[in-house]
Amino acid sequence: MVSIIVPVYNAARYIAETIEMVNAQTYKDWELILVDDASRDDSVLVIEEIIRSQGKRIRLIKKNRNEGAAAARNSGIDAAAGQYIAFLDADDIWREDKLEKQIRFMEEKEAAFSFHSYEFGDENARPTGKVVKAPAKLNFRQALSRTVIFTTTVMFDVDRIGKEIIHMPQVPSEDTATWWRILKSGYTAYGLDENLAIYRRPKKSLSSNKLVAVERIWFLYRNIADLSVFESFFYFVGWAVRATLRRI
Repeated sequence: MVSIIVPVYNAARYIAETIEMVNAQTYKDWELILVDDASRDDSVLVIEEIIRSQGKRIRLIKKNRNEGAAAARNSGIDAAAGQYIAFLDADDIWREDKLEKQIRFMEEKEAAFSFHSYEFGDENARPTGKVVKAPAKLNFRQALSRTVIFTTTVMFDVDRIGKEIIHMPQVPSEDTATWWRILKSGYTAYGLDENLAIYRRPKKSLSSNKLVAVERIWFLYRNIADLSVFESFFYFVGWAVRATLRRI
């Protein structure tokens, strides 16, 4: 079984579509864990109504205060019962055969950690044609200059990697920090070069703020990867070039 973890914060606009998208997956052995991070909109009401009609495969964890996406995902990880753990953000899109293809890929590779290619979408999740292709493998040093692992594409096999190491820290860009920590500990991330997801990017999203992105990657180099200033600058140049090319 795969446990699908979705952090929810003011996602009433998207969450019914997200749940329906999971229901439409060709791989049917799943549980959906929705972690509401003290939303101020009708997210919980929408989710509870769907649970009443669809049963126990969908679980809702309600947090009393807003703690951020990392803490929400960690709560989902702790509650997960599946051999596989997959992350999905409430506003992103999966292709209907995403789970089936990725689990088959992980079984073939005997992989603990995998990710796949994805495509940028606009604020309505319409594909833009800009596809980020997953390399076949990624180790720690390779990952430092290419933030190619997108959270909504990640899957872990918890029979091969412990839950504790995939818990996310409370730092900026907690997802990238997690991938780096895992890779630094000796694991390899296996990339499936199939476009199985759409990354919805609102025009005014935080991720589009280039200064914020620069500050975050520098923080990760110095505080998560423990690189010297010289090493940080070396990898930063590679990251900047690849990030620019990815958006052209």
